[in-house]
Amino acid sequence: MSVAGLITRRLVQLPFIVLAVYTLTFILAWSVPGNPLENPEGRRPPAEIVEAMKKQYKLDDPVAFYFDYLGKASGVSWALGRHDRPFDLGPSLKQPDWSVNEILATGLPVSMTLGLSAMLIAVAIGITAGVIGGLRPGSALDALTQVLAIAGISLPSFVIGSALLMLFAVKLGLFPVGGWGGLQYVLLPAFTLSLPFAAYIARLIRFGMIEEMSADHIRTARAKGLPRWKVAFKHALKNAFLPVLSYLGPATAVALTGSFVVEKVFAVPGVGQNFVDGVLGKDITLVMGVVLVYSTMMVVFNLAVDVLYRFVDPRITA
Repeated sequence: MSVAGLITRRLVQLPFIVLAVYTLTFILAWSVPGNPLENPEGRRPPAEIVEAMKKQYKLDDPVAFYFDYLGKASGVSWALGRHDRPFDLGPSLKQPDWSVNEILATGLPVSMTLGLSAMLIAVAIGITAGVIGGLRPGSALDALTQVLAIAGISLPSFVIGSALLMLFAVKLGLFPVGGWGGLQYVLLPAFTLSLPFAAYIARLIRFGMIEEMSADHIRTARAKGLPRWKVAFKHALKNAFLPVLSYLGPATAVALTGSFVVEKVFAVPGVGQNFVDGVLGKDITLVMGVVLVYSTMMVVFNLAVDVLYRFVDPRITA
């Protein structure tokens, strides 16, 4: 299949995938007990106002809410002249002064900066550790990288983040405790978020390098007198990196969505904090809006990697 055919097929699949995610998220979010219009820690609106708001936002009818919100969020209601704005994700029910679009516009650049920074760190660490292990399998350095990879995969982000925060921010004072600003605010949360991805990339590179270094064309290059490091980086690493390239698409999307916990630990004002608060407060419009945006991003990232894969390895035709 050509690249144009691949893009066309994925774009046709996109609305069906997002619709399935939207439906599943709606069922889960609606089934959570609680009412976003009531605040047990503060003053509650009068009962008649609560009822009026339920009717306004269709919170008293799940079927009506499902189709009304879907029509506004997808732009169908705007195209049919039933709504004045396209892709309207609605108001936040727990933050009445903000719409979901405004929350995403404010928090998404922060979350994307954090996620993409984490992936750059993960690729750098993962390739370095994987090449070291792949060129010296069974050595002490290989064993060390394997232990670190297992630790990076096994330990939850909130454990690693809390430990790094206590050591480097509280004890040593090298980084700010929380917030967002310059590079010093990005490094610690990005490093925390990068570790599971770096560990997985290191394992992929290690296995790929071990396999490639025993291939016939590598032995031929070595027989011609080329240095081991030159053969490894010029010939073996390119093929060993192909599985990593396939992994980077969904991993990048997961890094953006998986930063929820890290954002909470480091008090990063991204989408993650708002999403967690939305889930806890049953802010269903915020939850649905974030899930719709992130599921769309997931499909787009996977498509971008598939297209890039075709250029790196033209043998791929499916």
